[in-house]
Amino acid sequence: MTATALDVLAIGNAIVDVLSRAEEDFLAQNGMAKGGMALIDEARAEAVYAAMGPGTEASGGSAANTAAGIASLGGRAGFIGRVKADALGTVFGHDIRAAGVAYSTPAATDGPATARCLILVTPDGERTMNTYLGAAQNLTVADIDQAAVESAAVTYLEGYLWDPPPAKEAFLAAARLAHGAGRKVALSLSDAFCVDRYRAEFRALVKDGTVDLVFCNEGELKSLYATADFDAALVALRGEAREAVVTRSEKGASFVTAGAVVSVPAHPVERVVDTTGAGDLFAAGFLSAYTRGLDPATALRLGALAAGEIIGQMGARPQRPLLDLAREAGLIL
Repeated sequence: MTATALDVLAIGNAIVDVLSRAEEDFLAQNGMAKGGMALIDEARAEAVYAAMGPGTEASGGSAANTAAGIASLGGRAGFIGRVKADALGTVFGHDIRAAGVAYSTPAATDGPATARCLILVTPDGERTMNTYLGAAQNLTVADIDQAAVESAAVTYLEGYLWDPPPAKEAFLAAARLAHGAGRKVALSLSDAFCVDRYRAEFRALVKDGTVDLVFCNEGELKSLYATADFDAALVALRGEAREAVVTRSEKGASFVTAGAVVSVPAHPVERVVDTTGAGDLFAAGFLSAYTRGLDPATALRLGALAAGEIIGQMGARPQRPLLDLAREAGLIL
């Protein structure tokens, strides 16, 4: 396989997050499922925004957060995602480039506004997301940069991207290009509600080899196999996936293949401030080690370190270089 220009090319929804603290009764009053992600229309987005308390804007999007995390760990990351040429689109483009991520997807000059995710953080640090996809859902095959895909060791796709049909086609086109160049394709299942919508399709992607590496948490894994039994779901996953990473919050994380399961404990965290981006940054840490050729246990530990750091702050983009923390922990030289 030829040398890569990028370690990871992430493809997903280009979103600006608006984070605000809220009590649990606010979620109930507004019909929100705590800890989940709901897709909303522009009218609902305006209504939720008006009802929220003071907010903090920060560029986000699941795969974009992973790309930013990889860059913070000293990796070479790129991102493909669609924004509109508006104020939030400008913010998104500036922030992701400032994070050290290669980003050149042209902004749309018409159509819906740049996507935003309205995130309510309850006192326990749990985040509940209300996402207006806007311009992000208009990602098409034409936005897929063939040279970038073919130059990346891993093309990383977020499950949320599976909602809009044109973006789904872009997803599949990127996977074909990556495999044609001898590269790997990774998929984040993103959210249990997302898996509920596309269970059969996600399993097909795993079973037919469109996806080489799957990222999921315990809830997403159980949803994928429609069972409340974690062990049974894990056995099923091992029977279908080439490689997979399963995170279980305070119970740690595992790397699984048909032949083995490697597990590590969670990274100790002094205080949970905001769980937004925990899975995204876990993937960043794991992929940073994975593309460096490090062993699965080290990759899991680096993922746990990155996730532990991000839940100790507000927002899903690292506020200090993760590479420094990784070196202090002896995980990266």
